[in-house]
Amino acid sequence: MKKKRKLFCEYGPVCYKISLFKECRKKELRDFFQGRRFAKKKSAESLPYLWKGDAKIMVRQLHGVDMTLQQNKVTNLLIAGKKIDGIIVEPGEEFSFWSLVGNPTKRKGYLEGLVISKSNLGKGVGGGLCQMGNMIHWLVLHTPLEVTELHHHSDAIFPDNKRRSPFGTGTSINYKALDYRFKNVTDAPVQVRIWQDDTFLFGEIRSTVPTKYTYELTEEDHHFAKDEDGVFFRNSKVYRHIIDKATNEEIKKELILDNHSKVLYDYDLIPPDEIRA
Repeated sequence: MKKKRKLFCEYGPVCYKISLFKECRKKELRDFFQGRRFAKKKSAESLPYLWKGDAKIMVRQLHGVDMTLQQNKVTNLLIAGKKIDGIIVEPGEEFSFWSLVGNPTKRKGYLEGLVISKSNLGKGVGGGLCQMGNMIHWLVLHTPLEVTELHHHSDAIFPDNKRRSPFGTGTSINYKALDYRFKNVTDAPVQVRIWQDDTFLFGEIRSTVPTKYTYELTEEDHHFAKDEDGVFFRNSKVYRHIIDKATNEEIKKELILDNHSKVLYDYDLIPPDEIRA
């Protein structure tokens, strides 16, 4: 069998950084020529109508992860959150995570946190900011806003630990090549609020007008199954239900995610009652 040729970025950290720099510049050029408008204006005053709000625990006991990295994540979220909190996204504008947060460097106060690259766990300055992306994406899924850039984690890296959200509804971000973006396709401005206390990361999407719909996410057919090579995969389907507030009737049910994710953690941690032959 012919040996697969290595990519330039795989010849070491310097080559990886060169490749990443090139991809970032290409992305900036595409954004420029496509005429994309990114939100920049912020307001310390909250817009009057709450479309969706939520709170997520920041520090969890993750299997095989140094808790120091989890504690450092709290600091990283605080720094990034101040860059995002209050941002106003006008009709036709896009929210871009990295356009607001910038490069999370040590000089800016960021600490080493957990990072996931190619399904491998590691640590890096600014690690843990995926939780911020996850929070904003979760809020957006409960609004009429349109996701324009999203990168899912392709594998099941951790077992559940007090998880409330359907599996797979998070997002992966990596400065600056992997961004999280959404576009305001409504006729009214929207605002993202982000803050935290000692335990929770809080988030809201607000607007100048009330929303006509409520949005619910459900996960169906969740199970684990082993393939012919003895490898376990986590499977499920995630649906979004759009409900008319005035009539309380469901007007649309759409499949937003069809999970088939390779399990990378200890198979002994898979609940036996969730395994399907």
